[in-house]
Amino acid sequence: MFGGATLNMLRSFEAAARHGSFKGAADELGLSPSAISHAVRQLEDNLGARLFDRAGRGVHPSLEGLALLQRLSVAFDEIRRGVEDVGRRGPAQLRLHVAPSFAALWLVPRLREFTLAHPQVELNLAADTQYARFANDEFDLDIVYGPIHAEGVLVIPLGQETVTPLCSPELATALRVPEDLAGFPLIQSDQKQVRWDDWLQRSGISRLIGRSLRFDRSFLALSAATNGLGVALESTRLAEADLESGRLVAPFLGKGRDIDYVGHSLILPRARPLHSPVRAFARWLLRSLNVPHKMFEE
Repeated sequence: MFGGATLNMLRSFEAAARHGSFKGAADELGLSPSAISHAVRQLEDNLGARLFDRAGRGVHPSLEGLALLQRLSVAFDEIRRGVEDVGRRGPAQLRLHVAPSFAALWLVPRLREFTLAHPQVELNLAADTQYARFANDEFDLDIVYGPIHAEGVLVIPLGQETVTPLCSPELATALRVPEDLAGFPLIQSDQKQVRWDDWLQRSGISRLIGRSLRFDRSFLALSAATNGLGVALESTRLAEADLESGRLVAPFLGKGRDIDYVGHSLILPRARPLHSPVRAFARWLLRSLNVPHKMFEE
């Protein structure tokens, strides 16, 4: 008991406040909406305070409710993490959903660092361009490319990326000014937000007459460029390994024509508590990308 309030009352209130509905809390806790409503009403009677403003089928925490929610969220999270740390049997599963090119070109080559630091975490990674299914508890987090359309999620931008023409060293010898691109096929990823027209316009070129090659993923466009098929307009973050090895070069990088933009974001469901593997991965990812975020500071 906590001053007349039971743990069940507090847990029911905390879940209802996160979901914004008694039904959402009931689904999470395996109770009926009426049981959640009854527990919240008992808590309000015990505290002598109104914790929710009720509007239609939804509920919104009052000022008193928000103050209580802030404290309970921290407390329940600490309890949850303590139980996980002490009572864990075997590896903790972490289910990742990641944009395909980011997964193949940036994440997977670095995952060994994370797995060595967290040997108890069992990774399950899926990569496609659809949003993660958080509602049915299929994934713990998502790394998304492009605009975010999902609701009820926390969005953490993963920093700026630089987009510039990339090609094999052999092709680069003939690229001294942007107009020289007319002599080579321009490789375009259909999923890319930044297009060749954007870069050419920044370079003062309205149009280039030449052949183009189109791919539906950045990792395919970069593979084509490393094999000398043409010049790709791609992110230096995704091409980092090829640039470091010399398989690709950026002939115009740093010459005032590059395009910087936020391409990828980390997505977390707001309605679900963050268990230890999720926190560990998010902290590692943001540190690796040099993206500060107060929620995941150590």
